[in-house]
Amino acid sequence: MHFTPTHASWMNLVEVFFSTVERQAVRRGVFKSGKDRNTKLRAFIDSWNERSHPFVWTKTAEKDLEKANRPTTSNPRH
Repeated sequence: MHFTPTHASWMNLVEVFFSTVERQAVRRGVFKSGKDRNTKLRAFIDSWNERSHPFVWTKTAEKDLEKANRPTTSNPRH
């Protein structure tokens, strides 16, 4: 069994968000001052939040568990 700390998925999402900010708002950006940088970052974040939408699961938990628990050649059931 694999144990994933309860905070791990949240931290992964934070890393993805900052990676997106870096790629889409910071890299190759031109900032004339710290205030200019902050203004552009705030505009990016506001726009990101306006486009947000909830994640919709496409499978039931039962289907995911069924797939996760199926036998494999490296983990045969007896």
